[in-house]
Amino acid sequence: MKTIENIEKELITQLRFSKNEVLDSAEAIKKREFDLNRALALGNLLKNKVDITFQDAEQRTYRVHTTIWAVGSDFVCLKADICIPIKSIVEIE
Repeated sequence: MKTIENIEKELITQLRFSKNEVLDSAEAIKKREFDLNRALALGNLLKNKVDITFQDAEQRTYRVHTTIWAVGSDFVCLKADICIPIKSIVEIE
């Protein structure tokens, strides 16, 4: 199992991301989409934070505890115009 490093959201802008999908099944991708939309609703309605686990271009795994402000077709946006490519997201808790 890979080591997961906690990261502050402000440091995400210093990372490089791959264009490749980190998940290996259509079912996992569909679950991630559901979880992202659920987290977006919780963040906007209740100001709840979630843990987003994601990988950078070097396949290092990170976790950030934050509120999701917007979910687009390709990116998740956090506070202060910080974005994470959806294809890089492993899990939302």
